[in-house]
Amino acid sequence: MGPFPSRARPVRSNCRLLLVAGLLAAIAALTGCASTPGDPLEPVNRRIHTFNETVDRTIARPVAEAYDEYTPRPVNRGVSNFFSNLNDVVVLVNTSAQLRGGDAVATFYRLILNTTVGVFGVFDVAEATGQPKRRADFGQTLARYGTPAGPYLVLPFLGPSNFRDAPARYVDGRLNPLYQIDDVSLRYQLTLVDAIDTRASLLGAGLMFETAATDSYAFMRDAWSARRADRVHHGDPPPGAVPGYEDGDFDPFDDEDDEDLFD
Repeated sequence: MGPFPSRARPVRSNCRLLLVAGLLAAIAALTGCASTPGDPLEPVNRRIHTFNETVDRTIARPVAEAYDEYTPRPVNRGVSNFFSNLNDVVVLVNTSAQLRGGDAVATFYRLILNTTVGVFGVFDVAEATGQPKRRADFGQTLARYGTPAGPYLVLPFLGPSNFRDAPARYVDGRLNPLYQIDDVSLRYQLTLVDAIDTRASLLGAGLMFETAATDSYAFMRDAWSARRADRVHHGDPPPGAVPGYEDGDFDPFDDEDDEDLFD
């Protein structure tokens, strides 16, 4: 997206979403509602979580199930590969910013090979040559340079996040070539297909989640926080990296235990 009229509406929409999330967080912080230690925004977070579950149950999941059932597997895989290849631009920028030279070079190789030989990423040729996809985002980049995660935060429609990662998602969106398409209608259509394809890939996990969770909010919060810490620390989170939601002394803005983040 850019600053010109044809792209102004998506920019304003994203900004409004983040502004609303920030306002909700501020309201939650100012209220005297009971919350779990380590999760000061729980009252409002739970309401947004319930809203997201309703939207998913009534709209997102049925559409994803239909897509998964009626789309041929080779087409489904090609669509996933195509959007994954676009995301490699985001990965390349962030691995470079994080000074992860090996991952940056490997991602550049993947991007060039899959875009050319792989026909704009429809075929993951790089995976077959022994170069699996790397993961990197701007939230990780902020963590690399000492930005604390802050409290857990649930965003409308977008789901689990925190104070560091929520605005970082907007930056990653601006880096994705998908959002540089001048044709607004085409950009929205591709964004919708990407969202449906992503939701379809999570159908199996969703069933497991529904079976395992007695408190869906707490289960999602704990699982997401553990997975996020693992990703930020590249599979080796130090002590204290995963929030202790039952620990009354937990400070979400204190990352003193994260000094070995990239050692």
